[in-house]
Amino acid sequence: MLVENRPNSLKPFVALLLSSEFPRRLLVAGLAASVLTTAAGLVVPLLTKNLVDGFSLSSLSVPLMSAIALAFIAQAVINGLSIYWLSVVGYKIVSSLRDRMWMKLIRLPVSYFDRQSSGETVSRVVNDTSVVQDLISNRFPQFISGIISILGAVIILLLMDWKMTMLMLVSVPLTIAIMFPLGRKMAQISRELQDETAAFTGHVQQTLGEIRLMKASTAEQSEERKGLAGIERLFQFGLKEARIFALIAPIMYLVVMIVVVMIIGYGGMRVSNGTMSTGSLVAFLLYLFQIIMPITSFAMFFTQLQKAKGATERIIAILDLPPEPGQDGIAMDIKNEPIHVDNVSFAYSKEEPVLKGISFTAQPGDMIAFAGPSGGGKTTMFGLLERFYEPSSGEIRIGSTPIADLSMASWRSQIGYVPQESAMMAGTIRENLVYGLADGKTISDEQLWEVARMAYADQFIRSFPNGLNTEVGERGVKLSGGQRQRIAIARAFLRDPKILMMDEATASLDSQSEGIVQEALVQLMKGRTTFVIAHRLSTIVDADQIIFIEKGQVTGMGTHAELLESHKLYHEFAEQQLA
Repeated sequence: MLVENRPNSLKPFVALLLSSEFPRRLLVAGLAASVLTTAAGLVVPLLTKNLVDGFSLSSLSVPLMSAIALAFIAQAVINGLSIYWLSVVGYKIVSSLRDRMWMKLIRLPVSYFDRQSSGETVSRVVNDTSVVQDLISNRFPQFISGIISILGAVIILLLMDWKMTMLMLVSVPLTIAIMFPLGRKMAQISRELQDETAAFTGHVQQTLGEIRLMKASTAEQSEERKGLAGIERLFQFGLKEARIFALIAPIMYLVVMIVVVMIIGYGGMRVSNGTMSTGSLVAFLLYLFQIIMPITSFAMFFTQLQKAKGATERIIAILDLPPEPGQDGIAMDIKNEPIHVDNVSFAYSKEEPVLKGISFTAQPGDMIAFAGPSGGGKTTMFGLLERFYEPSSGEIRIGSTPIADLSMASWRSQIGYVPQESAMMAGTIRENLVYGLADGKTISDEQLWEVARMAYADQFIRSFPNGLNTEVGERGVKLSGGQRQRIAIARAFLRDPKILMMDEATASLDSQSEGIVQEALVQLMKGRTTFVIAHRLSTIVDADQIIFIEKGQVTGMGTHAELLESHKLYHEFAEQQLA
């Protein structure tokens, strides 16, 4: 979970709302309209009183009937405006919060997403912000109008008949005594339900995102049990909410009916002995409902307020996270500059050192290969070069400039990465080729076909009826592994990187695809400083420098021939793979 500490203060919630962008004048107008709606509602019982007290066909004067009709129409129109304006304010606030959260999330370091479930994060952006929006647009106006309705009704009733009013007000403390404990319990359940919903969303997203792994592993029954368990937990929380609602509605009905009977009984006696008019009794009953009903809604308001406070804590927890470093660094052309890795160490946590004292230099145009047993730290070294992580100690420089001084945009825009399993976004081949390029919309078809030809991808793209506009499916599932790799290489050609990074891009391909992709990679590597993670030594025998990493430390460095002579484990690897 993002937040365990749950303070009772409303300050974070209010501060978050005030820091959001929304039309403040529209909020004032919406609240004012809500007040006017309530005020118009308070006039109706008085008009009804006059109508009942003087009821006769001759008393149905045009001015009185017009006044009643006007009060109803004004209330309806102003209430409609109030609902719309406050809804606009609520949606503006939630839109502003989602904007800020989205801009923050895409600029957080990779380490955050290593720790945090993406499904939970999605729930924070979608569900938690909706809770805040519901409070602003719906519950808050109801609360304000309810306060005004109660105060206005009580004042009018006290002026009309204070004895009847005091009898009626017996219901208020009784209702509060019942509703507020239930409201607090409802708030606790609602917050637990939010957390459980976020966890369930994360599980569903993970399972569906890896649907092929799930099916290939015949894990349907296991995932079925986990999913059904999550659904059952949500169901149990729903039952807890239903139990409280089942208490609220009958109790409120009972309280209202008791008070109504008391008012009718006492008021009937007053009417019969002539100390109260029939119209006054009707007005009392109407005002009673204008007092009791808002009190009922207060429980829901405070429940939603508690939910919004919890949502706010989680939203603030994300907004307060430090962004990925290097957002405002310098821009620099790194062409023909050597890369120096100087005594670099890295640990994901203090208990897990991954790299220890790594040092080497890559000259412009060199091919540097990382070899060694699995788990030695080769992929982590790639992560440091790409600045997905920052070294725990030591420094990486481009020329004489630490790469930490460069802006992320400047550094990464000059790096081309071809992974073992090429990542693709849902969309078309064209969109994947230009993905991330600021001028992607201005790149011509001729340029795209040229890089596709250089990557040996043009033939299979032309074989599709829609060519460059072919949909690739989620994560590129409609393309073969070799086709995805060639798209990734074409994308790298289009970026024209100064540095090329390859995680043995042909390791998972069949022999035919491997040959085509390898030819494309040879073309791509020309004139570029290249880093390669080697799973098969046959692909790196011509490397300018091979760095052998074991358990996070460099145990050998040199050419293929030099390591064959000087490094026992490398020699064993070579005998196994190259014999």
